[in-house]
Amino acid sequence: MADNNNLNPVSIIRKKRDGQPLDEEEIRFLIDRYTDETLPDYQMSAFLMAAYLNGLNEEESAVLTSAMLHSGTILDLSELPGRKVDKHSTGGVGDKLSLILAPIAASREVSVPMISGRGLGHTGGTLDKLESITGFTVDIPLKRFKEILGKHHLVMAGQTREVAPADRRLYALRDVTATVESIPLIASSIMSKKLAEGIDALVLDVKFGSGAFMENIDDALQLAETLVGIGEEFGKKTVAYLTSMEEPLGYAVGNWLEAREAVECLRGEGPEDVMEITHLLAGTMIWMGGKAGSVQKGVEESRRAVADGSAYDKWLDLVSEQGGDAGLLKDPDRYPEADHRFSFDAPQEGYINSLKAYQVGMASLELGAGRKSKESAVDPQAGILLKKKIGDFVKKGETIAVGFTNNNRAIEIARKHLADGCTVGKNKPDPLELITHKVNKSGISKYKT
Repeated sequence: MADNNNLNPVSIIRKKRDGQPLDEEEIRFLIDRYTDETLPDYQMSAFLMAAYLNGLNEEESAVLTSAMLHSGTILDLSELPGRKVDKHSTGGVGDKLSLILAPIAASREVSVPMISGRGLGHTGGTLDKLESITGFTVDIPLKRFKEILGKHHLVMAGQTREVAPADRRLYALRDVTATVESIPLIASSIMSKKLAEGIDALVLDVKFGSGAFMENIDDALQLAETLVGIGEEFGKKTVAYLTSMEEPLGYAVGNWLEAREAVECLRGEGPEDVMEITHLLAGTMIWMGGKAGSVQKGVEESRRAVADGSAYDKWLDLVSEQGGDAGLLKDPDRYPEADHRFSFDAPQEGYINSLKAYQVGMASLELGAGRKSKESAVDPQAGILLKKKIGDFVKKGETIAVGFTNNNRAIEIARKHLADGCTVGKNKPDPLELITHKVNKSGISKYKT
């Protein structure tokens, strides 16, 4: 921990505000002081905005990642057999992939020590989805974390106070200070948390498009390269895929709605777009975990895990182990519906040309499925079920989406977001390219199925 009493947070913030690079001691000073709560939120907010506006160079980014990583405990999972592999998504709308691919990989005896986060802005968070399952606990002490992982090859938890505490605090602060969409801040947040898990390898789902934090594909590629570079520098095999977030993944947006759709996927009844990306990421994890000779063989194993029911059984076992009501997953109709529902209908006949993930995400947030401040509560029942996707034909007045909320005052705002994000035209659009690139230590390549 930096202990130079001559360092002044105002001077450091001013230096970054004026576009000057910070040295290692200055960055570690800020992170150490914020971690021990002697640096207030308003000063860290000022630093985050200065870093957002002026950027951080490679050296600053590396130091920031290291400072956040070493702000707490780095898990030692060496006593557990096999390679430990995790997956991380940079955030999207309707992205429930972790709830599907983690039990798939674990069912093939790949150990998945998954530490996840909560929703950021218009995007959902894995922890919020998990906690929508009645009784499911994500607050797990490290000893219990290892015990569950050893028993099931899988554990899904939130950050404890011991693991990357700097990131845990900064994550929430970035969400409410409009500093989320920064490549260095995103990269340091992701990698400090993932490296602290004690993993051997990492698969990254880097999203681009209207619902992603990196809307531009070139920015997404830069982020993917940064993430892979950090992972490899720390000695972890790291692979990233670029995937489209122009429209939501699947049909469900909102915490319980997505948890329910994840179960449908594990039962072999999931939407094609969700399963295409799921099998690629899970297959890569299975390959990285040494349980398949290639990514393609890993994909085949992933498909088998769904077809033979072992992934679904693994999910039920984990939910029960972490205190959740697995009976709800077997009979999801028992879950209470929100007090209010409404429909968003097609304004005219034609083909859906756009269904902007950002606007759908904002609609879901307004309904209660996301946070407007870091103190906000999330409503697990709130969200949106899509009935149509891009390329589908609709008649005038036909339902495109159904919204659910316990706050009827949010309905008209949510409906306006949906209207702003949806266009219907006479011509059928070309299909979206769902997976575009692969990034590893050798560089960037176009993805080939």
